[in-house]
Amino acid sequence: MSKINTPSDPSDRIPGSGNLAAATEGPRQTAPASGVNRPFQTAPRIQAIGDAPARTPAPIPAQGAAAQPIPVRPMSAPASEASGSAVALRQGGKPLVRSAPPSAAVRGTVATAYPRRRHWFILLSFLLLVVAPAIFWAWYLWTRASDQYVSTVGFSVRKEDSTPSIELFAGLAPLGGSSSASDTDVLYEFIRSQDMVEQIDAELDLRSRFSRDWPNDFIFAFDPDGHVEDLTDYWDRQVKVLYDTSSDLITLKINAFSAEDAQQIAAAVFKESSDKINELSSIARADSTKLAKSELDKAREELTTTRQAMTDFRMRTQIVDPEADLTGQMGVLAGLQEQLAEVLVAHDLLTENARPTDHRVIQSQQKIDALRRLIDAERGKFGHAAAGPDGESYSQMVAEYERLMVDREYAEGAFHAARVAYETSLVEARRQSRYLAAHIQPKVAQSSVVPNRPWLFCVGLALLLAGWSILALIYYSIRDRA
Repeated sequence: MSKINTPSDPSDRIPGSGNLAAATEGPRQTAPASGVNRPFQTAPRIQAIGDAPARTPAPIPAQGAAAQPIPVRPMSAPASEASGSAVALRQGGKPLVRSAPPSAAVRGTVATAYPRRRHWFILLSFLLLVVAPAIFWAWYLWTRASDQYVSTVGFSVRKEDSTPSIELFAGLAPLGGSSSASDTDVLYEFIRSQDMVEQIDAELDLRSRFSRDWPNDFIFAFDPDGHVEDLTDYWDRQVKVLYDTSSDLITLKINAFSAEDAQQIAAAVFKESSDKINELSSIARADSTKLAKSELDKAREELTTTRQAMTDFRMRTQIVDPEADLTGQMGVLAGLQEQLAEVLVAHDLLTENARPTDHRVIQSQQKIDALRRLIDAERGKFGHAAAGPDGESYSQMVAEYERLMVDREYAEGAFHAARVAYETSLVEARRQSRYLAAHIQPKVAQSSVVPNRPWLFCVGLALLLAGWSILALIYYSIRDRA
């Protein structure tokens, strides 16, 4: 019987940890001992238990062909054979010996890390850009920065809403709505404006008060050589204006290098704000009464013109009151007619008892004729035939007088209405007068609360760290792209 030789050359073993060389041995068989040449047959493949199925080996060439080595595919060893001990397999009762796999290679240790130039550069930049400025900032805050005191004043714009006591104007609608909100907006901008700074500076000398600690505190104090624009910018730093739009309340927090200065500046700001509100109220009152005043002046001129025309008419016609004169003329006419009636009655009685040639009848007839002439003359004064002093009829004078009377009555009515409107506008303007009411009076501070040194130091340190971090990221970004 032929034997299956165990490979002694390590190259003949199957590579891989835990695999058996004999398990994948190819058709390495010798010819039979009898010397008879027989074609080689493919040896059955030995597969370890638990191994993955292997490919079918290629057929062994026939007799006379050159023996070629057949590559063997590595197979993984089962878990039970991980220890590397030899395991005997059997093929037709013949044991096959498998050698242990070589031990795994041990990986070497990592080399020791040393700081490089970029590390020293980052450390140096941290010291120069963060640590050193933070130390300087802390030294300045706790040794050079001067204490400041805060004075608070709060106020609001109020409107007088009392009802007028004059019942003549009762029921008249208001001429306009409330303008307190707009006044508050104007006041908010005025406090932060250059006009306010100039007025307070002229009154209290802000430059000397704000530059009291210059140049020792060159960050928080004001440079006395600065212009008015610089003083306005510094004013915005020292005066904090808090405006509540929902309630129209304004609160001022004034910082100064002494408690007395802060209190005086707060009082001066309140006074200037009150003057500005009074000025705005006067302007609003003048605007609301301007139209009514112009209408009143126009009605007065028209009334004066009509009355002057009436006076000229009376001087020209020498009739003070044509109505009264007409009434008198009518009375004379009525008297003449009454006398005529009496004379006619007496004349009729006389003609019944006397002859027509009687002198009494003749006198009575003459009297009747005279009365009739007088009556006709009086009546003629009301016609077109009678002429006045200037050749105009009495009826024309009466017509002119009636026209002047209508003009005068219309002018008087217009003047009365304009005067009522003007008085109404004055009353409404007085009702809408505004004033400044302080709900927080400026006080003298007892202790300094500005500057807040711990807070300012933390803010400065955070800014330095943020700036240094951004520069470091930019540096590494450029370095990685280089």
